Amino acid sequence: MDEMQMEMEAQAQAHVLLFPWPQQGHINPMLHLASVLLDAGLHVTFLHTDHNLRHRFARPHHPTRLRLLSIPDGLPDDHPRAVGGLIELLDSMRTAGSAAYRALLLTESSRSRPDSLDDAPPPVTCVVVDGVMPFAITVAEEIGVPALAFRTESAFAFLAYLSVPRLLELGENPVPSDEQVRGVPGMEGLLRRRDLPRVVPTKQDDVDAEEADPVPVLLTIADTAAHCRNSRALILNTAASMEGPAIARIAPHMRDVFAVGPLHARVATNTIALEKHEDDDDYGCKAWLDGQDDRSVVYVNLGSLTVLSSEQLAEFLHGLVAAGYAFLFVLRPDMVASSSAVLQEAVEAAGERALVVEWVPRDVHYVLRHRAVGCFLMHGGWNSMLEAAVEGVPVVCWPFFADQPVVSRFVAAIWKTGLDMKDVCDRAVVERMVREAMESPEIRASAQAMARQLRLDVAAGGSSSSELQRLVGFINELSAVHV
Repeated sequence: MDEMQMEMEAQAQAHVLLFPWPQQGHINPMLHLASVLLDAGLHVTFLHTDHNLRHRFARPHHPTRLRLLSIPDGLPDDHPRAVGGLIELLDSMRTAGSAAYRALLLTESSRSRPDSLDDAPPPVTCVVVDGVMPFAITVAEEIGVPALAFRTESAFAFLAYLSVPRLLELGENPVPSDEQVRGVPGMEGLLRRRDLPRVVPTKQDDVDAEEADPVPVLLTIADTAAHCRNSRALILNTAASMEGPAIARIAPHMRDVFAVGPLHARVATNTIALEKHEDDDDYGCKAWLDGQDDRSVVYVNLGSLTVLSSEQLAEFLHGLVAAGYAFLFVLRPDMVASSSAVLQEAVEAAGERALVVEWVPRDVHYVLRHRAVGCFLMHGGWNSMLEAAVEGVPVVCWPFFADQPVVSRFVAAIWKTGLDMKDVCDRAVVERMVREAMESPEIRASAQAMARQLRLDVAAGGSSSSELQRLVGFINELSAVHV
């Protein structure tokens, strides 16, 4: 058998199990990875939690060739699984979820190989697990199945996570301060203490109140990052053109690193749909956007976990109204308590210039690429940042927690594709920054230049495309040895 035949045989037998952390911002990029691995000819199984598969996702909303399995997460079905319950979800996944994952992986990896007439997939030969779940790496390797880690934050943020022990040693905790930090290699003179990753924040106007000690949570986050070195390789949803220096700093800590993003830019919009919501009603978004002038709309979406006080919502809405532009505001039902009065007031003031919806359609990218959208006011989540970057849309970042403060700093200080509004929720600031993002030719030029480069990165011969080919070869090699 020649080398080409051996490679084809390995690819035919390679079967990757993908296991994301069960939150939307982690599931979506893992689904994009599933799609590109399927396109590369690999067998792929996607592991949901039972709760997500029942309540949030359904087979028609996945690539048709994607095999779905699920395990319990150990929480009651009515548990909110929102930002306030993330620690409970983490603990439950480490116990009940880990046991169920072990049992499933033992079965999937030891199954007999199908004959040529059988439609069943071959046994699982490799897993790609979300790097925030160290147990998933450990369990797979104990069973004898090679494990790769996939991290869904930016490379710069992951480097900051790796640096948490050093940051704490230097007393450089994340607080609203402009004091520069020394504990993140390569980012001296850039990151301030206010730019460091954070745990779930308390109310911003209550900084003097007694707070829970964030150090244990930060150390847990750092441990998950460090544990990725126990995997066979680290996969990052980023491009070298955006984060080359951080990738280079991370590489010595890992066995291998693959920068294959932005993954969503490789997936055709009609190939994969990510979110199930009733009858896929778009709440009139497209029709409303079609009726607006070019680059006249501010798109506001603060992600799937951000929560606001009614006072903060009032500042956002009044600032948007004062800016004078039309705005499309995605306001989740669980985002704000007692928001109806201030919402009604602001929408009445804006009139036809405002559309407030609970959700945007599955194909969220059509909103950002719509000719009417002029800027994106968002939370600094990495998925949202990549979506805006690929479409060349200027952004205003109001980070909430986790890696978002790091991203917002790079948006304003390094990439210059937008503005950083962290630690401030004031209508005058919202008004000023929205106007600047909508009107600045320098910001728009930087955003469009980044978009052009990212499209080159994911095209044939680009850096991310080449890294993806290398990743597929790496998985085939691991699978061949495992067989």
